[in-house]
Amino acid sequence: MSAARSPRPARRPEPQRETPAPTGLPARAAAASVLDGVLVRRQPLDALFDLGGGDPLYRKLGDRDRALARAIATTALRRHGQVADALDRMLERPLPSRSGRTRRILEIAATQILFMAAPPHAVVSVAVDMAEADRHAKHFKGLVNAILRRLVTERDAILAAQDAPRLNTPDWLWTRWVAYYGEAQTRAIAAAHMVEPALDLTLNPSPPPERGRSGAAGVGVSDTARSDDVPPPALRATSPFQGEESLVLPNGTLRLTPGGAIESLPGFAEGAWWVQDAAAALPAQLLGDVRGFTVLDLCAAPGGKTAQLCAAGARVTAVDQSASRMDRLRINLKRLGFEAETIVADATAWDPGRTFDAILLDAPCSATGTIRRHPDIPHLKTPADIETLAALQRRLLAQAASLLRPGGTLVFSTCSLEPEEGEAQTATALAGLPLDPYPIPASETAGLGHPAGEGGAIRTLPSDLPHENPVFGGLAGFYIARYRRR
Repeated sequence: MSAARSPRPARRPEPQRETPAPTGLPARAAAASVLDGVLVRRQPLDALFDLGGGDPLYRKLGDRDRALARAIATTALRRHGQVADALDRMLERPLPSRSGRTRRILEIAATQILFMAAPPHAVVSVAVDMAEADRHAKHFKGLVNAILRRLVTERDAILAAQDAPRLNTPDWLWTRWVAYYGEAQTRAIAAAHMVEPALDLTLNPSPPPERGRSGAAGVGVSDTARSDDVPPPALRATSPFQGEESLVLPNGTLRLTPGGAIESLPGFAEGAWWVQDAAAALPAQLLGDVRGFTVLDLCAAPGGKTAQLCAAGARVTAVDQSASRMDRLRINLKRLGFEAETIVADATAWDPGRTFDAILLDAPCSATGTIRRHPDIPHLKTPADIETLAALQRRLLAQAASLLRPGGTLVFSTCSLEPEEGEAQTATALAGLPLDPYPIPASETAGLGHPAGEGGAIRTLPSDLPHENPVFGGLAGFYIARYRRR
């Protein structure tokens, strides 16, 4: 009699493995999601790219894919008019509502085919995979394949036939700008918006290891900007950023070719510099020599101008109504080795019970002067926003005038191209507030900016500073006015 056999142990089920996504699909899917966030949900790009609470598909990516998704999404917004025109040429009729994300998939792929150095066959393949992965778009994957292959073939002819500056500028902005700046200047501004901007840095005159934490010593930024040995715009500087092409602008801003994470650049952790558009550096410089002065920085976050004032030796009070943005300002100041009094408050109603020697008011605005750096703005803002913000600016100007000592200096600025947020504000201020114009001569701006309206104010434009390398040209569009308190 044979012995009974022991039962065999049950076989453990094989762990199920996720099928890896096709190469390149996660980054492109995230770019499509970000594009939806701007165009459909009207969320700002900065919020969608926030790793703490931004777009969920974007947050899941690794560093390399995140950079790719960011590049695709920003280019798709910057060239949205051209992309839409190219696809409309390919489509015999609009896509039906049941097509799901087919249009967005086409936009992401068309952006790469038309404007990015990506292998066309790979772009088409990934786009078909994206359509296959969408329960609605999968029924249109054949159409996706056909349209994109045709786009690859006809790419050069389509681009040659397009009026790029006009297509990429929404009608409401084009009409406003032509009415105020004229057709030629509007076209130059719109053309500048299509070029990815350089990275502008303001150098810390005495970084933390040298200065400690006092924030009161060292040469002020305004002193550097007015010195006789500031290099001209065409001079390429010897840069601390090895291997990077760089340029020193007339006001002392160091301009670099863009690329890579800001935090990984040399000198970031040491507080050797902070990111600040060259035009954005002008308002604080125009307060002049503020060493030892009490200076109020209204609407201060994220703190670039606060840092300038600290570097110039001022005793700075920074006010902003956003607690989260003020936290960011404090972090920036700590990295740079500066100290300032920081207050979270509504600047239109804040009453400190004292006056200040000088005030900088960089007021909230439509930000149409920063479209080159923020290509989501034309898709988020409306004429109604301009009216609302202009009313807020008037209240802030009145409050600032009330907090300025007699004889003190007030600089008002907005990063807007709209006259309601610039010239009209100066006309109102000079008519109804105890302020006199304090004209801004070209010698104080190192030649940056153009006269604007009454009172000796200036404007900078995205089409300023033309350069043989388009990336190195241009400025943010600012309106800057200066006043004295009677």
